[in-house]
Amino acid sequence: MAVEVKTMETKKTQLAAPANANTNESSIRSGQWKGFLGDVKSEFNKITWTSSEELVSYTKIVVATTFLFGMGIYLMDLAIQLCLASLGFVLRLIGG
Repeated sequence: MAVEVKTMETKKTQLAAPANANTNESSIRSGQWKGFLGDVKSEFNKITWTSSEELVSYTKIVVATTFLFGMGIYLMDLAIQLCLASLGFVLRLIGG
C-alpha cells in the first residue's frame, strides 16, 4: 500500500518598512490614540443595553435553571449511591 506524502512550502515573511525619518512618531501615536478612542466612543453609542426589568427576569431564569440542574445532578447521585449500596449488600449476602 503506497502512501503519498505532500510537503508543505514555507512562506516568506515580509518585514515592515522602516519608519520615514521625516515623520514624528509621537504625533503619529497620539493621532492613532485619538482615532481609536473616537471609534470606541462611537461603538459604545451603538450598543443597546438591556432594561432593568429584562435583566431581573433573565437573572431569575438563570438562577432557577441552575438550581434545577443542580437538583437533578444531586438526585442522580443519590440514585447511583443507592444502587451501589444495595448491590454491595446483595454481594455481601451471597458471599457469606
